[in-house]
Formats: sequence, structure tokens, C-alpha cells
Amino acid sequence: MWLQQRLKGLPGLLSSSWARRLLCLLGLLLLLLWFGGSGARRAAGGLHLLSWARGKPGAAEPSACLEAATRVWRGLRERGEAVPLGPGVPALVANGFLAVDVAANRLWVTPGEREPAVAPDFVPFVQLRPLSALSEAGESVLLLREGLLRRVRCLQLGAPGSGPAAVVPGPASASGLVTGSGRDCVLLQEDFLAHRGRPHVYLQRIQLNNPTERVAALQTVGPTVGPVPRAFTSTLEKVGDHQFLLYSGRSPPSPTGLVHLVVVAAKKLVNRLQVAPKTQLDETVLWVVHVSGPLNSQVLKSKAAKELKKITDAHTPSGLTVNLTLYYMLSCSPAPLLSPNLSHRERDLMEATLNYEDHCFSGHATMHAENLWPGRLSSVQQILQLSDLWKLTLQKRGCKGLVKVGAPGILQGMVLSFGGLQFTENHLQFQADPDVLHNSYALHGIRYKNDHINLAVLADAEGKPYLHVSVEARGQPVKIYACEAGCLDEPVELTSAPQGHTFSVMVTQPITPLLYISTDLMHLQDLRHTLHLKAILAHDEHMAQQDPGLPFLFWFSVASLITLFHLFLFKLIYNEYCGPGAKPLFRSKVQSLCVCVFRARDHGLGSALSLGQAEAWAVMGS
Repeated sequence: MWLQQRLKGLPGLLSSSWARRLLCLLGLLLLLLWFGGSGARRAAGGLHLLSWARGKPGAAEPSACLEAATRVWRGLRERGEAVPLGPGVPALVANGFLAVDVAANRLWVTPGEREPAVAPDFVPFVQLRPLSALSEAGESVLLLREGLLRRVRCLQLGAPGSGPAAVVPGPASASGLVTGSGRDCVLLQEDFLAHRGRPHVYLQRIQLNNPTERVAALQTVGPTVGPVPRAFTSTLEKVGDHQFLLYSGRSPPSPTGLVHLVVVAAKKLVNRLQVAPKTQLDETVLWVVHVSGPLNSQVLKSKAAKELKKITDAHTPSGLTVNLTLYYMLSCSPAPLLSPNLSHRERDLMEATLNYEDHCFSGHATMHAENLWPGRLSSVQQILQLSDLWKLTLQKRGCKGLVKVGAPGILQGMVLSFGGLQFTENHLQFQADPDVLHNSYALHGIRYKNDHINLAVLADAEGKPYLHVSVEARGQPVKIYACEAGCLDEPVELTSAPQGHTFSVMVTQPITPLLYISTDLMHLQDLRHTLHLKAILAHDEHMAQQDPGLPFLFWFSVASLITLFHLFLFKLIYNEYCGPGAKPLFRSKVQSLCVCVFRARDHGLGSALSLGQAEAWAVMGS
């Protein structure tokens, strides 16, 4: 009865405006709650909100993780925008200049139009190897719209050093996934693509998501060279605060014997990538590739042999020859400083001689003296004769004091003579021949005061020589200064900084030393006023003047031949128009007609006819 009475009163209740509004609001709220619940369910399936990604204790197996991570590819495959890799689908990314096979990790480069691609022996991409993965699942796909290859790997981590045998199965969760800390999965996604706007660039993007409770560690391998024979060499370069690896090599020779030189610059990665728990790592590795045109390896070898012959013609001794000669000379020299019978006074005098070698070594450098730095010594007798020759040379070039000191002094004198270094009363000067600075060498341990000086002749990227000087402090610190040829610039204080100091090679006219080193700053400042130079040239300008080209006699002969030819031509023209029997430049037509009439009369023609013809011709001629 109560229910019937309430139902009978329901129409009256609904007739109220506020009741209808309340009922509509309640229905709208229920509808929103229903849509929100279904949307959450769809998001859970479409956005890959997995239990392992949300940090639940139960983590997914690699296959389940991979299925969730690649679920979005289904729609792309149905629309024809993604193609899974497999048989008949090469893993290629390219841009017209570079072509990379991701599966085989091979690189192809097209040197130019209508030239076949070359495949240098170079591994182009970084390989990532997990250090503690128990199992792994992966899949790759070509994304046609984005023009890249994407590879996804799900790694099941374990404790370091653990393997599949060490895994203890845990209880199954309600979702069918195995629980336990040994079943955590890490998602690794790699994108490989060749840059379209910059054809020499290709890159590899690495994204590592670690939702687990432990640190994920992966070892990086490459880029590196291929198997033996190694066609590439690598060096570590630094520009500012950035380091990169520079690989240089060549492609395998073609059937015609042509090769291409290939240079690859790559970003340097650490040997191990580590990702903290519940974090993500994003890294992009860039490569820049340049290739030369086709070159003939035999021609390159012959050119290299010719250049080497130019250098060896001046007999520049090799490092092995120099070190072996120094060893033999020191072996044949006494060492009185090591004698126990030497008094303190004699020892101090010898030490002072070593610290300041007055006027040693005078004369030109001995670098190119073949008899002092022989390439081959076949007998002990030759070594003893060479020792006598060295001692005589040093004694005649102002190094008598060093020869008396024995082995340390002879070593110092030989080092000074090699580069043309000479001590004077106030400074040490480097007076090498500027025409032979195409050889790079370094002189170490030059004793000056209580310090040791290292001097090196090096070449920059353009082949221009420069001087590098550094100081090794051995006793009480002493200020040492240096200035280049002419000392026009303010002298620089030499310090023991690891990077040392560099000086340009300047050549003066007349020739003076290339570098001055002294402890007396005022002496170097006054030196510029006492040299009396005509000019100071850079080394490349000096070398250009040394090769003026063809001699004056050649150009004088050419000018003489040209002058004689024009005189002969002028004579021919003069004889043709102005000489005896020359033809007139213009002929009169009236005179020609009169000659015709005269000839007609001579032939007996009528005078009336002849005169009429002459008049007619005269009219026509006028």
C-alpha cells in the first residue's frame, strides 16, 4: 500500500521544476562516470600503462613488455605506415649519400653522381650489451612516414653475475605475470636514421627506461673498425669541452684498383651506460662521414715515395738512428762525475759547466751530417772512429768544457748540435736553417741554469712549422723568457705549464736565430735594437722567395724571340707596300679605260667605235 501511494505521487513530484533538474543532474553525473571508466580502460590498453611501468611489485616478462611496447605499431601496419623487419625487408636507412644496413651494421657511401657506392670496413653504430640481463625480447620496424628504423628491446634484469640458471621462479600473479625482483624489465628503444638536410650525417637515438628497483647497466661497443685487416685508424680529438673520435681509412680497392679515402667523426660515449632506478636516459649519437674521389693506390704510393725521397735526400736521420748513435757515443765516453775520487770543487765546476755551456754549439746544425749520424754501423771499429769524430767536432765548435765533463757533457753537446742551439754570454739561441724545417723533431732535457728546456719543431694542420717550448723546473725557480726571431714582440715568460708555449717561425733578412731564450728580460728587450734587420717574413713567405720560378735568361730569350718575330713581320709589310716594285694601294678606273682604248686603236678598230666605247665606259666609270 505504501509503495502504491508513493508511485501515485510520483507524477506530482516530477511535475516540480527543481526535482526535474536534480534528476537530470544525477543522470549526467552517472553518464560521466561511465565514460570516465571506459576511457581509463581504453587508456590502459592503448597507452601501454603496464604494471612494470607503474612500479608495481609484479613486473612483466620480456615478451609481455614487448607486446605492450609495440601495440601501437598494429594501427600503423594496418594503415601501411610501418613494416616489421623480416625476410625480404632489408633494414636500410639512407639519404642518397649514406646508406646503412642496421641489421648487418654496415655502411655504404656514394662518392658522387654515377659512381658506385663503396662499403668501407667500418662498423657504423653503437652496440648496447646489457651486463646482467637474464632474458631479452626485441622487435624492429620501419616507420615509413618518419623515414627511420626503430628497434625495441625488453631486457629482464638480474643481479650482476647472475644467469638463467640462477633464476628462482616466483608465484604467479593474478595477471599471469611472474612476480619477484629478478623478473624486472627495462625498455630500450633505438632509432636509426640518415639526416635528409645534412647528407653527411647519420644518427642513433637511444632511450632507456628503467622502472625497476635496481640500476640498469649496458656496455657500449663501437663504433669501431672491422675485422683484420684493419683499414681504419682512430684518434681522440678535443674541441673546447667536447671530445669526439676521428676515424680515417680507405675503402676496399675496386676491380680497377681505385680506392676512396673515408673520414668519420663520431661522438664519444662512455664505456658503460648506467640508469638509476625509476629514471630514463636519452642519448643521441651523431656521425659525420666524408669521402674523397677515386684514387689510384699505386699512384699514391709512388707520390709518397717521391716525397720521402725529397726528405731523405737531405739525410734527415730517423729517430732510431739518433737514439742508437747517442747510445754508442755515451758507451764510448767516460763519466768522471760518477768517480768516487772526484773532489767537491771539481764536481761543482763540472756541474756549473753543464748548467751553462758557453758558446756551444757554434756553427750550423749537424742534423743533416750523414757522417755524424750514420744510418748503419757494422763494426766496433766504425763506432770507435765515430766517437773520435764526434769529440773532435764538439771541441772545434766551442764545446771543450762539455767534452771534459764526459758522457753527460757529450750528450748535451750532441743535442745542441742536432738542432743548431748555441749558448752565448746572455742567452740560448735556436739557429736552425729555416729551409729544412719540414722535418718535425723534439729535443728534450736541454740544461739551462738549473732547469731543463724541451724544444720541438712541429707543423700545424696546413703544414706550417712552429716552435713548442716547455720548461721542467729542477731546482730553485728561475724566471726564463723567450722571444721569436727579431724579438719585436714582448718576450714571454716560460712556465712549467703542461701545455707549454708556442712561437711562430719568422725569418729575418739577413738570417738571424729563430728563437732566443734568456733569464735576463732586459737583455731580450734590448736585443731588438741591436739586430738591424731589413725585413721579417713569415716562413711561408720566405719559402716562396726561395723559389722565384724560371731564371731571367729564359724570360729574356722568350722576349727576344717575340721582338725578332715582330720586326720580321714589319719588314715584310713594308716591302709589300712601300719598297721597290710595290703595288699601289688604289688604282684609277679612268686610267684603266684609257689603256683599253689605246690597246683597241693598236688593234685597228674604228676610231668612232673606240671613242664611243671609251665615252660609254667613262660614263659608266663616273
